[in-house]
Amino acid sequence: MSETSTCKSHFAPFCKGNGADLGFGDDPINETAICIDRAEGAEGRAPGPYLHPTHYVGDVRHLPFRNGVLDYVFSSHVLEDFPERETWPVLLEWLRVIKPGGYLCLFLPDQPTYAAHCAARGAEPNRAHKIAHFGLDYVKRCLIGAPAKVISETFPFPGNAYSFAIVLQVATNTKG
Repeated sequence: MSETSTCKSHFAPFCKGNGADLGFGDDPINETAICIDRAEGAEGRAPGPYLHPTHYVGDVRHLPFRNGVLDYVFSSHVLEDFPERETWPVLLEWLRVIKPGGYLCLFLPDQPTYAAHCAARGAEPNRAHKIAHFGLDYVKRCLIGAPAKVISETFPFPGNAYSFAIVLQVATNTKG
């Protein structure tokens, strides 16, 4: 079972219309999402059980869309893979492509909880995670000054206790 499969029903009300699933890992948030993943994610692994196509192969730090054209952007367990200095620019890039009133939906690990989860099972944590203190509070601090407001947050997430969900709605105007 993928991490995305544990949160699909939670994000379904926000992931409607034209949207993108960033780093989708063969299990998109829904069947209409434009799926973007890096080349090794799209081609460097055996096909998963979902066999969903990657529509764009590329770096999710530079999206192939004009400003304000998507109703939503969804990403599961990707943001924590970038160095700390890139968190704000990546979030701004993702927000850039969303229409006013649209949604940024994030499903992410709380790194300390995830590390404890792995240790309790004798498993090695994901080495791609770059930020030891990554979590809901960290992401919310990074979003200060963003052109969006948090409308929903859940931690721990039911069925995935080391992850959290956060939904932001892009501002409908640019004034204060």
